[in-house]
Amino acid sequence: MSATRRRPPSSARRAQRVRQRNQGSDLIARVAVAIPAVIVALVGIWVSPATFAILIAIAGIVMLHELYGMLRGARPVDLGGFLAVVGVVIAGRYGTERQVLLVLAAALPVTFVLMAMRPPQGNAVGAMGTTLLGIYWIVIPIGCAALLREMPHGAAIITDVLVGAFVGDTGAYLGGRLFGRRPLAPTISPNKTVEGLVLGFVAGVGGVWIAGWWQDWLSGTHALMLGVAVAAVAPLGDLFESAIKRAADTKDSGRLFGAHGGALDRLDAVLFAIVAGYFVWLAVS
Repeated sequence: MSATRRRPPSSARRAQRVRQRNQGSDLIARVAVAIPAVIVALVGIWVSPATFAILIAIAGIVMLHELYGMLRGARPVDLGGFLAVVGVVIAGRYGTERQVLLVLAAALPVTFVLMAMRPPQGNAVGAMGTTLLGIYWIVIPIGCAALLREMPHGAAIITDVLVGAFVGDTGAYLGGRLFGRRPLAPTISPNKTVEGLVLGFVAGVGGVWIAGWWQDWLSGTHALMLGVAVAAVAPLGDLFESAIKRAADTKDSGRLFGAHGGALDRLDAVLFAIVAGYFVWLAVS
């Protein structure tokens, strides 16, 4: 009697088809959500420096609001973070790194004064620490973005950073779905895989390098340097937010993008990447 391959049960085949359909629909939904956001970002970047400053100030306040909402139990001083966002955007738009540093240095005493004016509840160290976490994590990259936009070809470099971060994220998502076997950081984000990380890195570097083809002032070497820096740190930004959400016991930072989370969920990689992009461009320009 010839051996025949045993077909999987019909229920298993149905479950497999459902997973495949869900993965495909999830990717389509991610793209559908990303397209309007990318259009808004590009308009904000290229129309004028003032428009970009307003855009990143709004984005920074929204992300801080989401972070402080996740960590509401620590009673963060929201106003301290919001004032820091506005301050670094103004400093980056009209000043230099010195003015941005001055705003960041002032954030600690200002936050303390605002906390002291509230009714004494909860842990003061937790409130200050949570507030400063937002300033360090979100406000500093906002300041780097404001400074970068004022540099020669700054709008184009910011666009390249966004391309690298988003293409890398998409590459990591597809790589993990198609080839993922080895967990990357199971205690932080169980769905991320080593294979996804590798493919995301290659996609991110390639995205920046290809974007540089249309920029005759950006050499191939500098494009590769920028791409490597962006693709290397962007996944760290994603993992960092995953660690914060796990500590806060929440799935998404907000509902700005419906089922696809909040602004912080969509820009977590960019927060790390924009800092890397700023310092690379500062070094080579």
